[in-house]
Amino acid sequence: MVDKEKVLEAMKNAGKPVRPGDIAKALGVDSKEVSKAIKELKKEGKVHSPKRCFYAPVS
Repeated sequence: MVDKEKVLEAMKNAGKPVRPGDIAKALGVDSKEVSKAIKELKKEGKVHSPKRCFYAPVS
């Protein structure tokens, strides 16, 4: 499984809300893995979804 911290870091580096597929491309991993990591991060309150299918870190 892809590291949640790497996913969070990629989101911060993007500087705007991103789709799981964009993060997967940037990290060179499967988008399903990224989606799982985002789900976990969302549970922990570290990311939110400003609009459908886009995610951003909580400031």
